[in-house]
Amino acid sequence: MEIFQWPHLNLLFSSMLIVVVFAADPYSDALLSFKSQIIDPFHNLDDWLEPNSGNPSGKVHACSWSGVKCDNNSTIVIGLNLSTKKLAGKLPGKQFSVFTELVELNISQNSFSGEIPVEIFNLTNLRSLDISRNNFSGHFQGGVTGLQNLVVLDAFSNSFSGPLPVELSKLEFLKVLNLAGSYFSGPIPSAYGFFKRLEFLHLAGNFISGNIPPELGNLQTVTHMEIGYNSYEGNIPWQLGNMSELQYLDIAGSNLSGSIPKQLSNLTKLQSLFLFRNQLTGLIPWEFSRILALTNLDLSDNFISGPIPESFAELKNLRLLSLMYNEMNGTVPDDIAELPSLDTLFIWNNFFTGSLPRNLGKNSKLRWLDVSINSFIGSIPPHICAGGELFKLIMFSNKFTGNLSPLSNCSSLVRIRLEDNSFSGEIPLTLSHLPDVSYIDLSRNKFTGGIPSDISQASKLQYFNVSNNPELGGVIPEETWSLPLLQNFSASSCNISGNLPPFKSCKSMLVVELQKNNMSGVVPKSVSHCRALEIINLASNQLNGHIPDELASLPALSVVDLSHNNFSGSIPAEFGKSTNLLLLNVSYNDISGAIPSEKVLQSMGRSAYVGNRELCGAPLRSCSVSMSIFGSKGTGKLRLVLLLSAGVTILIAALLFWIVYLRKGNKGQWKMESFIGLPQFTANDVLRSFSSADSMEELPPLSAAVCKAVLPTGITVLVKKIEWEPKRMKVAIEFITQMGNARHRNLIRLLGFCYNNHMAYMLYDYLPNGNLAEKVTMPRDWSTKCRIITGIARGLCFLHHDCNPAISHGDLNSSTIVFDDNFEPRLADFGFKYLIELIKGRSSEAIKDELYMDIYRFGEIILEILTNGRLTNGGEIVQSKPQDVVLREIYSENEATDDSANLLQDEIKQVVDVTLLCTRSRPADRPSMKDALKLLSGLKGQ
Repeated sequence: MEIFQWPHLNLLFSSMLIVVVFAADPYSDALLSFKSQIIDPFHNLDDWLEPNSGNPSGKVHACSWSGVKCDNNSTIVIGLNLSTKKLAGKLPGKQFSVFTELVELNISQNSFSGEIPVEIFNLTNLRSLDISRNNFSGHFQGGVTGLQNLVVLDAFSNSFSGPLPVELSKLEFLKVLNLAGSYFSGPIPSAYGFFKRLEFLHLAGNFISGNIPPELGNLQTVTHMEIGYNSYEGNIPWQLGNMSELQYLDIAGSNLSGSIPKQLSNLTKLQSLFLFRNQLTGLIPWEFSRILALTNLDLSDNFISGPIPESFAELKNLRLLSLMYNEMNGTVPDDIAELPSLDTLFIWNNFFTGSLPRNLGKNSKLRWLDVSINSFIGSIPPHICAGGELFKLIMFSNKFTGNLSPLSNCSSLVRIRLEDNSFSGEIPLTLSHLPDVSYIDLSRNKFTGGIPSDISQASKLQYFNVSNNPELGGVIPEETWSLPLLQNFSASSCNISGNLPPFKSCKSMLVVELQKNNMSGVVPKSVSHCRALEIINLASNQLNGHIPDELASLPALSVVDLSHNNFSGSIPAEFGKSTNLLLLNVSYNDISGAIPSEKVLQSMGRSAYVGNRELCGAPLRSCSVSMSIFGSKGTGKLRLVLLLSAGVTILIAALLFWIVYLRKGNKGQWKMESFIGLPQFTANDVLRSFSSADSMEELPPLSAAVCKAVLPTGITVLVKKIEWEPKRMKVAIEFITQMGNARHRNLIRLLGFCYNNHMAYMLYDYLPNGNLAEKVTMPRDWSTKCRIITGIARGLCFLHHDCNPAISHGDLNSSTIVFDDNFEPRLADFGFKYLIELIKGRSSEAIKDELYMDIYRFGEIILEILTNGRLTNGGEIVQSKPQDVVLREIYSENEATDDSANLLQDEIKQVVDVTLLCTRSRPADRPSMKDALKLLSGLKGQ
């Protein structure tokens, strides 16, 4: 019996040997267990495999796996780098108990969620812990003091909440602490002022509140501190001036008030100081001239007053000086032009006066100059381009005079904005010498001599505007439309004569504005090449001939204004087939025949067709009426009665207006600005259109509430009243004009505004068909829901990507999405929130942040539509639920639960995926609206 037992003993011994061998490699076992508990959708850990045989050498099998670092003998794992491997799920913790010698742990740029496992805090040899760019949430777990040798802690861009962990201050070797980009709240612990070796502190972009603790001034080793983009109270502590090693300080966007402490001038090693977008007041300390290392100074978007300190002449290393959007005044010191390193100067939207320094640009390689919206006088400095690198020159809305000769050889220019000044003389730009110029706006000046004849040589030109130069004259150069990238060409009110040149190649052209000139001839049939054209305004010229069918057939055309010309013939029927047409105005021509019966043309209203004696059909008189009222019997008597009645009506209206004017008091002369789609009314026409003398006062100020008014031609509009201080009028009008020029089929049109020094009435299209909030609970088929969602997306995409600068909606919700007669969604109130902030003179949210918020709200509106109104403000809800649960609920609400509904389920999942992307907690992780629209573009339901 004993002899027969030996084989069993051999087998048992072999098994024990294998167990011993594998037991000697606990690292591989732990990592395989770790892999089994996380999500690896892109198979980036596929090389983490169990060994095929034993490992008698005692080496760790996992040392050959991606992301695993071992000691020289391959017997101990000392580093684990799983960065950017697109891993997800909750991070398991128990496996970390094996890695007692681990020095580095990097799991950054993945999608891990949940809380940080406390087992990590038992890795006592860990020197670097990087968990940045994940989605960890909850309070930062206690026990971090176990990481007694930690040097680097990077938790940037997660979703942590609750207070900042105080016990971090006990980590005596810590040099880098990054807790930015989460949802930490409460004050910065005063204990954070007692780190012994800290060099880098980043707490920006949280919900931190309270006062900035003066104890931070004790951080004598910190070289880089970013604590901005929070909501603090009170002032900047003067004690921060004691941080003797500080080179970079950023406390921007933080609600700070009071003056800038002069003690910051003690930071003699400081290279970058960013305090923009706060509520700081008072003067810029002249003592800042002591910070000789200063390279970047941005104090913009505050309430700082007074002049630029003369002492800034000492800052020889200064490259960026940004003081824009403050309340500063005085002149720009001449010595600013002597700074040898200055390449960027932003001082727009202040109250500066006088001339720019004559030597500006002579002593440094100036790259970007923006002095717009001030009261500067004088001419462009003669050496502005001497450095050879000036690529953006922004000087609009000042009182500059003289000519543009300093720009004649400025070949580096990319963007030129000189509108709304008093520049004169010929335009000396040799466009063939500007190889990179893409944007030129010279409108509202006094230029003469015509458009430069070599405009067709500016091959990268996208935007060109010389409108409102009444004496410009000349003709449109022959090859203008051949520019391959040209999108906008505006030359209205320029006294231009001659014919429209042939449209040989205009593949990128979106906007052509040539109204109020002296142009003659016909519209070339070659306009058919402009397949992308959306807006063409040729009103108030002397053009003749027939309206070409080729123009009416352009697929993207949304606005066509041919009014006040000599066009003849009929209205092309192709206009009625357009799916994008928003406005057609052919009034005051010699057009005859019947108005095509399509609804899109009849919806334009009478004002689009009046002034054509031989034109008939709805909305004008019926074509069956052969004689006008003035051609029948009794003409003389009837004409007399009508003239008397009209005279009495005009007299009564004038008296009513005079009463209104006296009752309101003289708040400055009323002015009227009309955009495309509104006939050229006067301010008096609009003011008389209110139903009573009191109706204007009943409009609530600074509110989305509106009233209706009927304008003289019968157009019904919605009217919003806004009020402003005279000093805010200019900047408000600039932005209202941008809003009015935003034209898209999915936006409510701002038709115009009537204003004086203290208030304005904004006139919008009136759409009586209700909004999404009223209709979202009504059952809709899938194709209708797709059409609504993509329509909203197109409108937002236009605001974000096709307006320059971008316009944020600012208040996107189901109540600000209205419907036209075709149940096409239109975005109302876009830009209004930002306008109110401008008027109140308060610092508004950064435009980038507002655009991100639009995207988030778009995701929530998709949810509202998909769930028939059940989920409102549901972004956080869907992010916290498993995706399969969300999909099941939405499948059920859209009758897509059957096996036969696979295609519908696929499309619903596609839309839900967009929702999940748009409602991500970190703004930077959300797609742009252009990308979101691309993701929606393949829906068959459309």
